[in-house]
Parts: sequence; structure tokens; C-alpha cells
Amino acid sequence: MKRLKWSLFLTMLLLLVLIGCQTKEAPTATPSAGETPPPTAEPTEPELAKELHVFNWSEYIDPEIYADFEAEYGVHIVEDTFASNEDLLAKLQAGATGYDIIVPSDYMVAIMIELNLLAELDYNNIPNFGNIDPKFQDPPYDPGNKYSVPYQWGTTGIGYNSDEFDEPPESWAYLFDPETASQYAGQMSMLNDEREAIGAALKYLGYSLNTISEQELEEAKQVLIQQKEWVKTYDSEQYEDLIAANELLLAHGWSGDFFMAAEEDERIWYVIPQEGGVIWADNLCIPKSSKNQHTAEVFVNYLLQPEVGAKISNFTWYASPNKAAEAFIDAEILEEPAIYPPPEVLEKLEWIRDVGDKLPLYERIWTEIKAE
Repeated sequence: MKRLKWSLFLTMLLLLVLIGCQTKEAPTATPSAGETPPPTAEPTEPELAKELHVFNWSEYIDPEIYADFEAEYGVHIVEDTFASNEDLLAKLQAGATGYDIIVPSDYMVAIMIELNLLAELDYNNIPNFGNIDPKFQDPPYDPGNKYSVPYQWGTTGIGYNSDEFDEPPESWAYLFDPETASQYAGQMSMLNDEREAIGAALKYLGYSLNTISEQELEEAKQVLIQQKEWVKTYDSEQYEDLIAANELLLAHGWSGDFFMAAEEDERIWYVIPQEGGVIWADNLCIPKSSKNQHTAEVFVNYLLQPEVGAKISNFTWYASPNKAAEAFIDAEILEEPAIYPPPEVLEKLEWIRDVGDKLPLYERIWTEIKAE
């Protein structure tokens, strides 16, 4: 009996060994010396789009940057321009769906987030965001930078022909006070931008440029209506050129535009009014309607390279939020207090903020001013 059981046990054991040999995987062949091993599958990056459409402010980037990006990545950049944040918003709300990158200002970013117009960014594709100065990260208009990357920042004030002034026009009174401003009738311009123009009048009156007081806004409206007889034009795109052409002596405008013009015409200069004014940041955003988000993020990351960020500021004469770029920015830009204002001046500046349900009131006031 014992021998029979033992024989049966050996037979079963032999069968198990044979089965194991049959099911064991054949060993992978090892390449011989000098033989190329078979390729292994790797994750593939999404293909870049052939074309990227950018909706930007006028003259707001060195055109060479577009050409350099195309040479490196094979993506052609097509740029259209707008004159105000409200124009940008109106275009998107009207159904424009062809844009991949837009450049709204701070308060408009907040409005566009509320309207669900912006795509949430994938920062795996934007590692250069670490170059951004911490004070421009996590802004109040876009907590956590979920939808926007800061592009350039600056101030809004007064540009002027320095040959015609014994001292800089360091007050909003040069644009609004009847006794002073009337001397420049037909030789001044205002930005064609409702928040900027109304904000300037509010600062002249000593109010916040983000007020929601109907009484204060009515006062600002009357100041701007009175001013109209002295204003040659409401313009957001070529006011600095009009100063250079001797058609204007004073212009309400953005800092970098005047400094860029000063490179060609040393008579042109810029001042931040003593009452304070606007500090702003323009931002790179991707519309939710874009079909090329990955390519757009690659482009944003390219713009955040230190040398590229510096090239933008060296062209626009605006301050850069890219801290790593400062090593490559021209010294005459970095050391100019009207571009990088000292702390005591910064304290007097305000960000334009979303005024919520009072925005229609601002829009109505601007319409009434323009219609007068």
C-alpha cells in the first residue's frame, strides 16, 4: 500500500513539473553585442497645432518673438489687436471662437472667470511659471493663477511734450481743472476706455477709482463732460504718435507707450500724477473656446523664459512680472522710477477691480459722456 501511494505521488509530481514547464514564458532574447535593442513604447506628447491665434493689445510684443517661436516649434502665430478690455470682452461674447491666447487686464480676468470664458491652465505645460515674481502670483483677481499668467505690468498717467512745460504736469488738474486744462484745449487726449477715463476723474476728485457710490460717479461724469470741450480725441492706440506729430501736448495713457515713443523722440516723457492713479497687470489667458490649448500653453511657457521675458520689456518699456528676466532687462528700464515706482508712489496706486453689479452704471455713464 505504501509503495503504491508513493508511486502515485511521484507520478502526480512529475505531471505538475511538466505542466509548469509548458506554461513558463519563453525568455526574452538578449541582443548580441552591437545589435540595437528593440524600441520601447514611450508616452507621446500631443502634437502642436500648425497655427496659433493671438488677440493682443497693439504693439505689445517684439515681433521677433513670434518669428523665433515659429522657427523653434514650427507654429505660425497670427495676431489681431484690440483697443480696450471692453472691446475684447464684447468680441468674445459676440461669439468669436478663433482665438487661442488673449491678453486681458486684471479686472477683466475676474469678469471673464465669472462669465466662464476662460480655460483652466495645465501648469504641467508651464513649468517656467516659477520665474514669476511671488508678488504677482496668487493675485486677487485670479486666486491661485488658475486661469491667468501675468504678462506685463505698469501704470496709467500723463504723457507730455517736455519742451512745452517748465515743470512736469504732475497732477490730474492738467487734464480736468478748468483754469489749467482749458489752456490745452484741443491739445489733449483721453484713453478710449471707460474704467481708465472715469477712474482718472475719480482720482482727481480724491475718490477711489473703484467706487460704487452713485454720487461720486455722478461727480466724475460731470468732470468728464466739462472736459470734453478741451479733448481732441479719445484714443487708446496712437496718442503717443500724436504727441510726436505735435498734434497733442498732453495725453492720458499707459506708461510703456510713452517710454517706447521716447526712444525715437526725447521730447516725450511720462509722469504718474501726485494724486495717484492706476497700477495694472495684463495677463496671458486661454479662451475656453480654444481648440489648441496645449500649443497655447507651450507658447505661454516660451514667453516665460528669462531672456524672452526681458525681450518683451525691452521692446514695450513696461515692467516685467518675470523676476528671472530682470537680469536681462536694460538698466535704463529697471532704474527708471516711472516704470518701476518706489514704495511711496506704489502706495498711491490702485488696481482696477471688478465693481460687480455697478458695472452697468459705469457703462451707462461712459455712453452718456461720449454722447454729449
